Amino acid sequence: MAPLPESSPPVPPRERFVREAARLFAERGYAATSVGDIQQACGLTRGSGALYKHFSSKRALLGEVVGMHIGTMRAGEAAEQLPDDLADALRLVVQLVWGGMRRDHQVLRVMLRDLDEHPDLLAEVWEEVRRSVYDEFTRWLDHRTDIRVTDPAATSAVLLAALTYYPILDTLIGHTPGDIEADRFAEAWVAQALAVLRGAGPAPDGRDSAGTHQHRD
Repeated sequence: MAPLPESSPPVPPRERFVREAARLFAERGYAATSVGDIQQACGLTRGSGALYKHFSSKRALLGEVVGMHIGTMRAGEAAEQLPDDLADALRLVVQLVWGGMRRDHQVLRVMLRDLDEHPDLLAEVWEEVRRSVYDEFTRWLDHRTDIRVTDPAATSAVLLAALTYYPILDTLIGHTPGDIEADRFAEAWVAQALAVLRGAGPAPDGRDSAGTHQHRD
């Protein structure tokens, strides 16, 4: 007799509520999703009230959904694990940033669309984004001896803004910047980042990295 296939362990009810709420909030929006909708998505009767055994309100469940994303960002802090080679390190930055945003794409959609009505949650998310992403990347830039930038914080902000715009636009409208494929965008980002970090190209005042003016025909 063939052995029976191993069954997956059951998902705890609280985690199931969070997962289904994240999916429904992303698909329909927070305001358009009812407690009954969430309970039904979990295989329960719409009017059972089972959600309230785990969360005091739909708003509390939204806070848990957002908290899941914050936990993912904290787990993804890896600046100290970046390789020594600058190009390889930047490629890994792309993988880490995009990987986290893709993994939490449902929560990302909720945050971009619904958190204006919940400024406390928005502030909590932004504080973690700034600390775990922007501050970590700035610290890494500041400690590299092969990088020449006068303002690591501003450079970090510009580079990360360009990098995160790709998955944000894809999440919001289903298109990427210029409809460019992900691998092409990533390689172009790495090339531009290398040029900036190694001091190549003209500065905003028209001088190159050596301080001489660039002439244009």
